[in-house]
Amino acid sequence: MDKTYYITTPIYYPSAKPHMGHAYSSIIADFFARFKMIDDYHVNFLTGTDEHGLKIQRSAEKAGMEPQIFCDQISQTFRDLSDTLNLSNTDFIRTTEARHKKTVQHLWNELEKNDDIYLSNYAGWYSVSDEAFYNDDEIEEVDGKKIAISSKSPVEWIEEESYFFRLSKWEKPLLDYYEANPDFIYPESRKNEVISFVKGGLKDLSVSRKSFSWGIPVPNNKNHVIYVWLDALTNYLSALNYPNTDDDLFKKFWPASIHLIGKDILRFHAVYWPAFLLAAKIDLPNRVYGHGWILSGDEKMSKSKGNILDPLEIIKEYGLDPLRYYLIKEVSFGNDGNISQERLEDCINSDLANNYGNLCQRVTTFAIKNCNGKIPFEVKFNDEDLLILNKYKNNLDNIRKQIDNQNINFYIDYIVNSLFEANKYFNDQEPWKKKANIIRLNTIVYTTLEIVRKISFLLYPIIPKSSLKALKIFDIKEKDIKLDTVSNNDYLTKGNNINKIDILFKKIEKNND
Repeated sequence: MDKTYYITTPIYYPSAKPHMGHAYSSIIADFFARFKMIDDYHVNFLTGTDEHGLKIQRSAEKAGMEPQIFCDQISQTFRDLSDTLNLSNTDFIRTTEARHKKTVQHLWNELEKNDDIYLSNYAGWYSVSDEAFYNDDEIEEVDGKKIAISSKSPVEWIEEESYFFRLSKWEKPLLDYYEANPDFIYPESRKNEVISFVKGGLKDLSVSRKSFSWGIPVPNNKNHVIYVWLDALTNYLSALNYPNTDDDLFKKFWPASIHLIGKDILRFHAVYWPAFLLAAKIDLPNRVYGHGWILSGDEKMSKSKGNILDPLEIIKEYGLDPLRYYLIKEVSFGNDGNISQERLEDCINSDLANNYGNLCQRVTTFAIKNCNGKIPFEVKFNDEDLLILNKYKNNLDNIRKQIDNQNINFYIDYIVNSLFEANKYFNDQEPWKKKANIIRLNTIVYTTLEIVRKISFLLYPIIPKSSLKALKIFDIKEKDIKLDTVSNNDYLTKGNNINKIDILFKKIEKNND
């Protein structure tokens, strides 16, 4: 049976241009998707935009535009960001698409048919910015204004007729599910938050709005539009052509392997979404992972605070792969992280230019000069060679296991340590002193080149463009990158040409004043 992997980012709310938080979620998802691709999985990688709700309607009105035209323009900036970030996504969904509307209305009908939706009246606090309802104990007053404690977004009191989802009915089934499936919510701290929230008691959830019109109409009642989160969450199904459960996409990829999200939307994904699915008798995703925020100073980035970091500016100055590497290495996955220009430049100089780029240049230049520009023919591995070569074979299953647990920190540490060991091996073996022993010289060169290949394969999910540039040394193409071959110590074809490559990363000149 084919190995399949379905990973999703949040679908981004296009009320403003993309920021570093959007880039972070997308880059992390791309890392996992690419890893699974080179491990011979059929990957479905979904991203997109969430385009309904009062916030969008108001933003469009402020811009003097029709909501659809407004969404078309802003959504395109997110599609463009996918290209800029070199994402490998296989689909980009918009909640204004016909395929999505069809799925959402079908899900609504299923919930209504199962008596999980009823009509009543809603009165309570609502945040337009978060598109979220809040209880009294989740609100505080600051400078005479009511705000949500968690997001600091302003809230307003609303009273209107609304359809409700019987969320309270699913309190015990959800707790039972969390207990029976301890790996459903990651990391552990997030799971504890969710369980504590559900144990505190669930109230029925308002799932329609009557006071604005920008949304998917409730079937059989055009006076209501479907609550933006019931609408948005369903994208994970609509991208697979649900409700056609016989569709190849649905059969192949549902349930999703992982929903990758920011911690601020954990409740929607780990409480509301599984409750909707349980009520509709649809299998739940395998995992919801709530990662931390990329902070600007000590605060979450937001348009209203004016503290948005533009990923395009950083890419323009430093390049895409250095930014990808920095975000994956320096932000401890699952926790909040800051963007630091100093640390970014240190990563470029130390890890990328010195440890990786310089290793590729040194061994290639030496091999071209001393091995006739070819992968050496005559080699004879000794214990020291095999020790460093076998490290990859001996750790490959553990690497896979750690990735399945989203342990990015382990993965990047493994690569950094491997680069250090590779440079140390080449220095300690001193092939330039072995010219009288050509087999030993050849073996050192072959071993180091083979390590460069292995590390480049492992770096591919992190810095795909740069690793492919390095692999031009061996004429290895993207389609040839297979994780299984990392354990092969005799992969490089002896006698093949070695190609000279350009400098992979330019060092950043630092001002020491």
